[in-house]
Amino acid sequence: MQQILVVDDEIGIRELLSEILSDEGYQVRLAENAGEARACRSRVRPDLVLLDIWMPDTDGITLLREWASSGLLTMPVVMMSGHGTIDTAVEATRIGAYDFLEKPIALQKLLATVGRALQHGEQQPQTTLSLASLGRAPLIVDLKQRLERVANLKTPLLLTAEPGSGIELCARFLHSRNTPWVVPETTTVLAEAPLDLLGQAREGTLFLRDVADLNKVEQKGLHLLLAKLDRYNARVICGASRDLPELVALGAFDDRLYSALSATTIRVPSLREHREDVPDLANLMLSSMVEAKEVPPRHFSTAALNALRNHDWPGNIAQLQSVVHTLALTALTEQITQEDVERVLPPAAISQQAAAQDLSYDLPLREARDAFERVYFEHHISKEGGNISRVADSVGLERTHLYRKLKQLGIKLARKPDE
Repeated sequence: MQQILVVDDEIGIRELLSEILSDEGYQVRLAENAGEARACRSRVRPDLVLLDIWMPDTDGITLLREWASSGLLTMPVVMMSGHGTIDTAVEATRIGAYDFLEKPIALQKLLATVGRALQHGEQQPQTTLSLASLGRAPLIVDLKQRLERVANLKTPLLLTAEPGSGIELCARFLHSRNTPWVVPETTTVLAEAPLDLLGQAREGTLFLRDVADLNKVEQKGLHLLLAKLDRYNARVICGASRDLPELVALGAFDDRLYSALSATTIRVPSLREHREDVPDLANLMLSSMVEAKEVPPRHFSTAALNALRNHDWPGNIAQLQSVVHTLALTALTEQITQEDVERVLPPAAISQQAAAQDLSYDLPLREARDAFERVYFEHHISKEGGNISRVADSVGLERTHLYRKLKQLGIKLARKPDE
């Protein structure tokens, strides 16, 4: 049975809507103010919220914005007002409201809007994270401000970060709603038909997850594509997980392509640089998994959240998400404890000791990085029992990119007995 949360400070409206919607077969929850609505949303994700704009404690627009900024706006919300304005309706829609109803609400319009909103909610993929939910640390606040400054530009944008740090969240933040969002499954299309990608992304966004892994022919295709952007009114956003100037110096990356991409460059911080956000991120990831019925109901103890915050997270947000999923599936009680976290995460001292065996501070930067990456990937391969699909998810790389990286580092995968 679909559940609808009605938030309105007028008891008569609450009771009337409850009666109408209950007669239609919906389960209805009621909240007379924003405080009660927050408490309800913290316990369960309703399928739809009917939210009054004018309330005495906190107005509906403020509550909507609060849910959006904390990653809790994962359900359709229909705003209600007895004296709304076009500006208010536009603002609510911009924040993320699905629709707007003016009081007094006609019965047929109410039921039609509720039906459309619920259908819309079923069709929308439930995303765990967005840039709005990435954190509140000063580094993340600064990142959001820099992205907002370039949001309306059509020039190419280069986002640099360690693997799994949230480059795609930043790219999606810049993407305009209701326009094409194109992410090629394989980069070979850049070599074979780069302009086909532009055709698909016309008036929208083309996102390339990691241009550092492009071969010479693919780089040439991307350079051609960038030269034709104006004809398609599309924006190209590229991620890079390695130092492109270093690759240019080594002759592995085209210097003209780098010049074209790097005119606007923004660095995305690693998770360890804003580890104060880890508890909120872990709670959000867990609640999303529970709401999607991917895992049983679970919650973290304070000690468990502290243990997560103190970890270095070499795999960044992608690794945190994988660990939260593992904890939720394997914890023996509803509360995930510090002991659960220590069981899943390797002790920091062991990880540092393993890295130190192969890593010398006297090595050139490239060799030092390769040494660290070798230890890092060997750790994840061991942790996932050699399952490359799970390793790829854990470190935040596509499988083709992962295989290429392992080959580059000289890491050989053990053959299974039946291979």
